[in-house]
Amino acid sequence: MAVTWTITNMEYTNDSDKGVVHAAWSASETDGDHTGTVSGMESYTPDASAEGYVAWDSLDEATVVGWVKETLGADECTRVEDKVADQITKSKTPPTSWGVAWS
Repeated sequence: MAVTWTITNMEYTNDSDKGVVHAAWSASETDGDHTGTVSGMESYTPDASAEGYVAWDSLDEATVVGWVKETLGADECTRVEDKVADQITKSKTPPTSWGVAWS
């Protein structure tokens, strides 16, 4: 299994360029009944005159996920994916339990 990165929402400018200002993301994985998820948001300063600018109507999720991963950097992406895996591990084998000793 692998962690799946998705874009859950985007804030954009209200001008004709609709430049992306914020990208909300989620990284998650499911293993049977166990799921791990880490979410975040990255900020951008859109510049329609910049080389490589992608118009709103041409955006797809893979492009924006690429932006998010580039913004985070490889080390942070690894940390995010490790957190997702750790959540699944703890869900499968919880380190603590709740209860009372006298039931």
